[in-house]
Amino acid sequence: MTISRRDLLRLGAGAGLIAAAGNWHPLRAETQTRITTTIPSSGEQLPAVGIGTRDYRSNTNATEMQRFQNTLEAFHKAGGRVIDTSPNYGNAETVIGELVSDLGIRDDVFMATKVDREDPRDGIKRMNRSFELLGREQIDLMQVHNLRGTEAELETMQAWKQEGRFRYVGITTHSPRQYAEMERIMRKHTLDFIQLNYSLADRGAEERLLPLAHDRGIAVLVNLPYARGRLFRAVANKSLPDWASDMDATSWGQIFLKYVISAPAETLPIPGTTKPHHVKDNMGAAFGRLPDASLRKEIEEFVGL
Repeated sequence: MTISRRDLLRLGAGAGLIAAAGNWHPLRAETQTRITTTIPSSGEQLPAVGIGTRDYRSNTNATEMQRFQNTLEAFHKAGGRVIDTSPNYGNAETVIGELVSDLGIRDDVFMATKVDREDPRDGIKRMNRSFELLGREQIDLMQVHNLRGTEAELETMQAWKQEGRFRYVGITTHSPRQYAEMERIMRKHTLDFIQLNYSLADRGAEERLLPLAHDRGIAVLVNLPYARGRLFRAVANKSLPDWASDMDATSWGQIFLKYVISAPAETLPIPGTTKPHHVKDNMGAAFGRLPDASLRKEIEEFVGL
């Protein structure tokens, strides 16, 4: 069964009311509900957890390539589709292009990459190279990386979207220092996606950017959902609380991701992952119930960041 994050939040709220009445008994099937994030500009639904590939840098003959392949295979088997990469991540586009081809999943993933050139001609070369390395005739999402060359690149990107080369376009940042500029661009341009840093330990995007994304119908890829490991350090000596079962979470990582997914926008976390057991745990957050506003507050107070 698949259900959108919006409907799942409604379901969670309803479940809470039933529980208060003393008639709630969790159904085993409910924990198998797959959570999706909706792209507002099209209505397309994506599995609510993706994968970031910043660390997929390798000599393609290296032994770690097998680990990368096993990780992507586990991600796909668990229902994952959204893969986020960039030409700025060393040779990650080469690695990802080869792996999705070898696994036979090239046409079954949602491929997102980036461009960061001030000169439109350099941007065109950069984006054409991404098509080549990823082995795609169409890229699902092209993003302006860290807002570099935004005005020049968006003009090309929007034209290529009209031609069918890109399905969606967007912009990215990982720094609060760029939030004001990101807001300006969101108000000026028609975007399908933004990508930004957001987590239980880093909630600045809640003030203006997430509400604006909701209002303007923009989906949100979320980088750094674990705050560069800060969240795991904060709970290193804490046992998993009883309320974790209220959101069908079996690990701290799943709690942190479900917190992001349940934010007041169409959010989709893309944790960077290069190990199969990590990606399997991450994908567990794309199933079951989500925390409602009350439980989100309890999570914030418990973790204490």
